[in-house]
Amino acid sequence: MFEKTALNVRNQRTQNLVRTLFLLMTVLLILPVLVILGVLVAKGGSMLSWEFLFGEPTNGMTAGGIFPALIGTVWLVAVALLASVPLGIAAAIYLSEYAPDNAFTRVINLAIINLAGVPSIVHALFGVGAFVLFFNFGVSILAASLTLAIMTLPVVIVATRESLQAVPQAFREACWNMGATRWQTIWKVVLPNAVSGILTGVILEVSRTAGETAPIMFTGAAFFLPLLPQSVNDPTMAMSLHLYVISTQVPGIPEALPYGVALVLILMVLCMNSVSIAFRMYLRGRKKW
Repeated sequence: MFEKTALNVRNQRTQNLVRTLFLLMTVLLILPVLVILGVLVAKGGSMLSWEFLFGEPTNGMTAGGIFPALIGTVWLVAVALLASVPLGIAAAIYLSEYAPDNAFTRVINLAIINLAGVPSIVHALFGVGAFVLFFNFGVSILAASLTLAIMTLPVVIVATRESLQAVPQAFREACWNMGATRWQTIWKVVLPNAVSGILTGVILEVSRTAGETAPIMFTGAAFFLPLLPQSVNDPTMAMSLHLYVISTQVPGIPEALPYGVALVLILMVLCMNSVSIAFRMYLRGRKKW
């Protein structure tokens, strides 16, 4: 029978200590999320009803529902995704598969890093100047969504590039040896094997897009607009701005109302992310490597 030495005992103790340390760190990361959800459910759960979800704000937004803001947020997220995901994937493909390692490429990478660190209020001012005034989109869903797309573009680029680079180089070389072009290799082999990682960037973008307030405050979100938008050229209410308004600008708000709006916003983001995560897990299960 194997007899443990003093070194084996020390190594086992160190292993258990490290495992416990990482477990505690994980719990510390999850605990605030659970506390926030618990507080929102406890204080805002009573607001959840069909009338709240599908009704319009009434009595100066002190009563009624959030349906216009809910639909407006879906509009903003959907248009932002349509604008940023194809552009971000295309940029990542160029940087990962085509671009040489030179000064120009390094400048592009530096610009992407800097763009990710720009405060959201600066993106809002850029959106006003570029999309509202210069392109004459006006205060609209299109202007707000394009502003959000520019703000979240680095997330998509970085996640996609990391996913493309994670695909084994042997896959590319096998295709090239069979006579496939570089684009055929990317389209038929690299992208299908990287799509699960690309969805990670999309998930992060959905979460940030739905919760941003400053970029849409001046470009497309309305203080109070009970009418549903008919096209991307219309302004709209949004959940994040609605939450800010009723929490800070409207007197006489029932205590449970802001918590109810925040709870619905988080649940909406969780539902969107759950669909993406489920699809990502399905794609990962089909991987052969």
